[in-house]
Amino acid sequence: MKRTYDAIRVGFIGTGRISDLHAIEYLNDPKAQIVALCDRSPDLAKARAKAWGLQDPFITDDMHALLKRPDVDLVEILLPHHLHKPAALAAIAAGKAVSLQKPMCLNVAEADEVIAAAKAAQVPFRVFENFIFYPPVMKATELIESGAIGEPISIRIKSNPGKSKTTWEIPAQASAWRQKHQESGGGPLVFDDGHHKFALAWHFMGMAESVHAWISHTTAADGFVFDAPAMISFRFPRKRYGNLEIVYSPDLLIETKHYAQDDRVEITGTKGIIWINQGHGKLGETAPVQLYRDGALTSYTLMDTGWEWSFIHSTRYHLKALREGLPFKLTGEDGREILRFALAAEESARAGKAIDL
Repeated sequence: MKRTYDAIRVGFIGTGRISDLHAIEYLNDPKAQIVALCDRSPDLAKARAKAWGLQDPFITDDMHALLKRPDVDLVEILLPHHLHKPAALAAIAAGKAVSLQKPMCLNVAEADEVIAAAKAAQVPFRVFENFIFYPPVMKATELIESGAIGEPISIRIKSNPGKSKTTWEIPAQASAWRQKHQESGGGPLVFDDGHHKFALAWHFMGMAESVHAWISHTTAADGFVFDAPAMISFRFPRKRYGNLEIVYSPDLLIETKHYAQDDRVEITGTKGIIWINQGHGKLGETAPVQLYRDGALTSYTLMDTGWEWSFIHSTRYHLKALREGLPFKLTGEDGREILRFALAAEESARAGKAIDL
């Protein structure tokens, strides 16, 4: 008998920097409760528990101790990429609903193993993705679905790390593992953060047929190596195209509360163009969404634009999906396809040729 969910008790496996954003909607939902935290540093988990106002949660540095608890219904897995597969398989074996941080695994074979295990155990499994739930992206989606630009025929995505006076503090260990290929699986901008951008391309245009990438590397003043500048071009079915441009601008000032980065998207259709002008942060006071159609430019400003709202809406939808039996966003299969997209970009740059998907 398939389990139904109403009140949902959540355990976090990993309480690093990003967990603050994952926790927001669980703390706001009256029928959700964070009951357990696991981290290799129990002191960090205790600090998160205090910051989140949790009342006597179970805290451990042993993932399996958390997974044995009958009062945990759902686990949020927020670990370095090389730990995704073993953590997901352990949670699935324990019968927990699983929300797995992106990218879901290091390679497609690992992803297939996790998907098969979730299906065999009949446990709810999703790959976490927040960018498709960012309010400006949701507004652009609404406009496109209403026919505002006709049939979409191209997408351009610009991702631009820089500097910020208001960025949040990123622990050294959170940056260190992203520089180790055996732990990260790929570059910090093309493979890791790029997953979000490939998800946007997939969201608006469907799965690409072919990918061609050029990836360079730049070392920042603190020694962190960015896989930028980079240009990734993709071809979709029906003669539609797109590209992702990544540029590291060390002296570009970006307004943000989170990562010192901004993202912009342009979607061109047969009848008009939509611009999404903000992502992690913002550059000036441009309207978050603009539409050009029939000679007129319309700006849309009545929406939340803090990056945290993408996490809030993603978790809010997932809780609703668990309770009402709605399709997940992303399913394991969706996450696998976007992983293939990101891996193809890395492979193309190494091979110096286009990679068919």
